[in-house]
Amino acid sequence: MTERIILSFPVGGTRFNYRVAGAAIRDGNLLVCREDDDDYCMLPGGRVEMGEPSDVALVREMAEELVMDVAVGPLLFTSESFYGRAGDRFHEMGFIYAIELPENVRPGGTQPFLVREDEGHLLQFSWLPVEGSALTKARLLPPWLPDRLRTLSGISAHVIFREDRLGRNP
Repeated sequence: MTERIILSFPVGGTRFNYRVAGAAIRDGNLLVCREDDDDYCMLPGGRVEMGEPSDVALVREMAEELVMDVAVGPLLFTSESFYGRAGDRFHEMGFIYAIELPENVRPGGTQPFLVREDEGHLLQFSWLPVEGSALTKARLLPPWLPDRLRTLSGISAHVIFREDRLGRNP
């Protein structure tokens, strides 16, 4: 078995992350993930490993987190994000793909619809309406994502995002 090398490491006072995520939109709802006691949510996904294509990493991450197979669709966004969380600074490269979940995984019912432990963290998966303010109220990060998901054009976009020291997008 070869050693897994996750592409996340400190450089000076900043941590570099290479992350991949999946946007599952079904019946006007988006699947989001909240970890432990975070006051924000994100798209399900995780870090890419050395030598691993981003779409393969996404399939692996979904199998680990959701315990289900997904079909990876088109690349929606690439992003370069510069932000801070809990006193740490991050430089993150991200790839966000459309994903299709198994047909029986649908919005509705009790939320979160799935709660799992993964690598020592409690993950809660919920469906939120894409339209309206639910994604913003849930603090879907990165903060540019809710508006971009509401206006998908079918053409992938590259987004550069910088938070200032107070966590705002200048």
